[in-house]
Amino acid sequence: MKAVLDPAQLLLRRLMRLLRWRLWIQEHLQPTEWQVTLLWAALAGFLGALASLLFSALAEGVHDLFVGYSTLGVVTSMKLLPWWGCLLVPALGGTCAGLILLFGQRIAPGQSSTDYMEAIAIGNGHVPVRASLVKSGAALFSIGSGGSIGREGPMVQLAAVLASLVGRWRGFTPPQLRLIVACGAAAGIASAYNAPIAGSFFVAEIILGTIAMESLGPLAVSAVVATLTVRVLTAAHELYRVPSFQLNSPWEMGPYIVLGLISGVLAPWFLRSLRQAEGFFVSLKLPLVARLTLGGLAVGAIAINVPQVAGNGYSVVVEILNGAVLWKVLLGIAACKWLATMASFGSGAPGGVFTPSLFMGASAGYLFGTAVHSVWPTAAQDPRAFALVGMGAFLSAASRAPVMAVIMLFEMTLSYDIILPLMLCSVIAYYTARGFEERSLYSESLKKKTAAAESVAPFAIETRVVDLMRTKPPVIAQTARFAEIARVFLSVRVNNLYVIDDAGRFLGVVSLHDIKPYLGEPDLAELVIARDILHEDFPRVAPDQPLVTALAGFLGIVAERLPVVAADGILQGSLSKGDLLLALVEKRKKPVAS
Repeated sequence: MKAVLDPAQLLLRRLMRLLRWRLWIQEHLQPTEWQVTLLWAALAGFLGALASLLFSALAEGVHDLFVGYSTLGVVTSMKLLPWWGCLLVPALGGTCAGLILLFGQRIAPGQSSTDYMEAIAIGNGHVPVRASLVKSGAALFSIGSGGSIGREGPMVQLAAVLASLVGRWRGFTPPQLRLIVACGAAAGIASAYNAPIAGSFFVAEIILGTIAMESLGPLAVSAVVATLTVRVLTAAHELYRVPSFQLNSPWEMGPYIVLGLISGVLAPWFLRSLRQAEGFFVSLKLPLVARLTLGGLAVGAIAINVPQVAGNGYSVVVEILNGAVLWKVLLGIAACKWLATMASFGSGAPGGVFTPSLFMGASAGYLFGTAVHSVWPTAAQDPRAFALVGMGAFLSAASRAPVMAVIMLFEMTLSYDIILPLMLCSVIAYYTARGFEERSLYSESLKKKTAAAESVAPFAIETRVVDLMRTKPPVIAQTARFAEIARVFLSVRVNNLYVIDDAGRFLGVVSLHDIKPYLGEPDLAELVIARDILHEDFPRVAPDQPLVTALAGFLGIVAERLPVVAADGILQGSLSKGDLLLALVEKRKKPVAS
């Protein structure tokens, strides 16, 4: 006759069955913290791609609202408008953008900074939602109305906001939150340019200042997922279709070296002119709305005769790469585009200057290639190849990220044959630009904010265990019975439970593997308490211990976390190995590329 079990015994047996599954999953399937981080990075990439696609669709809708020719593109639309329409549309877009920013100052008064780079490099990973949405909404009108500004800026901003929200929802620690926001930024760049590797290196090289695998791995996953999402939903493949290129003679590398020098000189001038234009508009002391309206009006005035200055310049770059623009015409277009970008950027129109930089590089390269072809045809058989290389060289000099520039141009064109001159030209442009000016496309504003933050408080990267520890780790009393131990293991995703006494002093740990022998012996398990199976000699760290020395505690053990124990023995929290490695990587980095 079968013995009748009481409810407590039935519960214990069910818990033991679940624990056996839990142990099997832990031994065979359970992901580590790094693998879980990759899953969250993938989610950030997916959300970033959706945000980028939504922004592009809304920008086209705004353009259609203003001119009614959204399917024709910004440049073609401006060609079809009368002269007063060319003036009115960008000016009206600037007015709308200014009104939105003005409204944003009221609804988000304490969220002045929306810089995702600041949140990653010197912040805690919190990207303000309201202020970011306001800025992105204003960008819709400045971009949709034909402003000479790129759309990649708000795309990256929105992707970073969504990533930050995911991290805050999951209660990520500051290092984890900064990393997930960086993953969002990588997804935004990858979505904008169909370039997953370049998106990863953009964040790693420019913002994080390191290509350590602790950060580069999640960045790559996020960028790949974002690119795949965009390709599935839009059937996008390569951003620029270029003719086949072939290096016929090593002597052809000579002109490319000169092009690298030219790009290295022009890029600092271009950036300096943008800052001077910004200073000029500020010196006018106009209200925000009037300043943005004036910037749009200046773009419209130029677009009356040169409609190619409207938008980010993508369509003109495509024409350059296909040889559809005469060099005399391109010379005037490039000069006017430079002025129009100064007007948009200087007036404070929200957007990016990444794509306008590619435009300037393509123009400079094509003009130089045409000049070389006219005096030495065999050294520049196809000026379009010089336009392609010029894009990478100019971007390398402007961003001070030559690796990212080379990879991005390769990914955008899928032209492997261009790699040799592209690498040489980009590196020369990078070092030439550094010789003229230390500041880059992204470094100046972040350096100012870093200096301001350090004047108030020390640089906010964690330096001690207490700065990094997680409070309220899973604990059990030393008298906890097997059923309670089982319930805690089933409720939290940890492999070690910390055992404390009535005063909160740390006594040791109970490992998930320690209870394995009892899973087949229910009667014996009923007699077990935590004190019987704890490990008293488990490594621990002190709250005031430096992070570098705390790393030694993880040597020789298979554990994702260590207990943080004060001098009086009180358990204060736990230290994650993943958080520790991320923090140590951050301590080695530069806040931004110079």
